[in-house]
Amino acid sequence: MKSQQAANRPDNTAFTQQRLPAWQPMLSAHFVIPGFLLIGMAFIGIGVALYITSQNIQVLEKDYTGTGQYTACSECADMQTIPCICNVTFSLTTLFTGPVFLYYGLSNYYQNYRKYQVSRDDVQLWGDVTKSPADACAPYQYIDNKPIAPCGSIANSMFNDTFSLYQIINGTMKLVPLDGKGIAWWTDYNIKFRNPSAQGSLQDAFNGTMKPVNWSKPAYELNPSDMNDNGFLNQDFLVWMRTAALPDFQKLYRRITSGDYALGLPPGDYVLQIEYNYAVKDFGRKKVVFSNVTWMGGKNEFLGVAYIVVGSLCLVMSVVMLVVYAKYKFADENA
Repeated sequence: MKSQQAANRPDNTAFTQQRLPAWQPMLSAHFVIPGFLLIGMAFIGIGVALYITSQNIQVLEKDYTGTGQYTACSECADMQTIPCICNVTFSLTTLFTGPVFLYYGLSNYYQNYRKYQVSRDDVQLWGDVTKSPADACAPYQYIDNKPIAPCGSIANSMFNDTFSLYQIINGTMKLVPLDGKGIAWWTDYNIKFRNPSAQGSLQDAFNGTMKPVNWSKPAYELNPSDMNDNGFLNQDFLVWMRTAALPDFQKLYRRITSGDYALGLPPGDYVLQIEYNYAVKDFGRKKVVFSNVTWMGGKNEFLGVAYIVVGSLCLVMSVVMLVVYAKYKFADENA
């Protein structure tokens, strides 16, 4: 009869006793130096391609904070009249190749602040507006003992400036169509967020709730022109609810992909009409950004520079190791 200790031993197999065949590389100079050389050359090649591609991306930024050196929309910066309509003009000398993406940007805005990030109720955003809002939504939980939908600081601070773009042709303003469909993440629209269900309209589903304090209209009226773009599935709302990691960020507002502008914005004069609702002068700045993209995405010089730097370091290290190897090998041969 086996002892208890023997019974607890693993089977005497190659796997359980760790006798499987193994290969351990022998890192000699003959492998390491050419390896560093090849890696360095590959990284530099990739980095140069990324950097050149990034340089070819067109970007046009217009700051419209209205304070200090940023004078565009200065008549609206004090928020005396809401909404305040202002115009930002610009000219293009060459074709702004499409598809063109329109972003809004905010600076010194800390969406990565922990208490701000958790100030939401995911159960509510999944369509259950009948339950009491989560404590994390405080102080934006209730108004007159009625739950706020959507609750929390993120939803309450939603960006609400609106933009319309016109091209000036022979003194007349031609509207440039802006496409807001599909600007949010697919997972947000199809999985993470749901509208509350009701027998009647979407407005009936929100009965008994209150709109966020800083909103001018309730969730079911965010986009009166498209009944499928309202509630918790409104594209602008979904984009805002995906918080930014850094204090200076851009969020997608619209695409320019249709009509006479499918190939891009032709040379000429343009007017961007802004409905100025969002106050920023006490903490930062705001801007609009026109940009196109390539196979690597938007403009990002850092990635190409990083590859070039790492590749250069690998080449330098390969040369250093080669010199050290040659020196000591020569010394050993003469010893």
